[in-house]
Amino acid sequence: MTVRLDLSYDGTDFHGFARQKDVSTVQGALEAALATVLGPIETVVAGRTDAGVHARHQVVSFEAPEVDLARLQASLNRMLPASIAVHRVDRERDGFSARFDANRRTYRYFIDAARVPSPFSARYSWHTGHDLDVERMDESAAHLVGAHDFASFCRRAEGRSTEREVLAAGFSSDGNRLVFEVAGTAFCHQQIRSFVALLVEVGRGRRDPEATAEALAARDRAAAAGAAPPHGLFLWEIAYPAGLAEPPDLP
Repeated sequence: MTVRLDLSYDGTDFHGFARQKDVSTVQGALEAALATVLGPIETVVAGRTDAGVHARHQVVSFEAPEVDLARLQASLNRMLPASIAVHRVDRERDGFSARFDANRRTYRYFIDAARVPSPFSARYSWHTGHDLDVERMDESAAHLVGAHDFASFCRRAEGRSTEREVLAAGFSSDGNRLVFEVAGTAFCHQQIRSFVALLVEVGRGRRDPEATAEALAARDRAAAAGAAPPHGLFLWEIAYPAGLAEPPDLP
């Protein structure tokens, strides 16, 4: 049977999602727990996250022998560390892939622009310590929407295209808390954190709102502004075409 897991995790203590030798990863912890119940399992993930990046909604799929799904969920949540929670376990149609069937991935990046940082959000937001002009940042973010070559914003991987499609990008604010939400069909390595780094420079008045359009046109990593810290980034939601399970209730 093809099994789908909807889960969330705090990425602070993990070296990213993907399994790596001799370091703690989300996939490593998940597959170790699955192996205890089902034997060796290889999982496919909707979106790999870097070290320190969190996920409110992540989706994993794998092939397994017939199993009681409610008992599997209970077993996993008992064995996994408190920083990982499995919200739902479903049977999907044969051939379902958490990665290849996903048609929209939404991320949120949280910024704390207060003068004094909050110890209660330090693990989950980037404290910039500056007043930021959200209108300028929103104007600049609008240039990112559409199908582009995002070479300036992607950490290059040999032989891989940097062409992607951004479906929506913009800011919302609640006092000193800013939220950048971006949705797309897929993203490349460090793309969103690179967006945020440049947009914060725009918000500080160090770059013009046209800076994102100029960086896109340059197709040169040096035209951007590096990458924002990982701990402010959340994989917020994975969406699939009609006919597949909707996301569960999430925190």
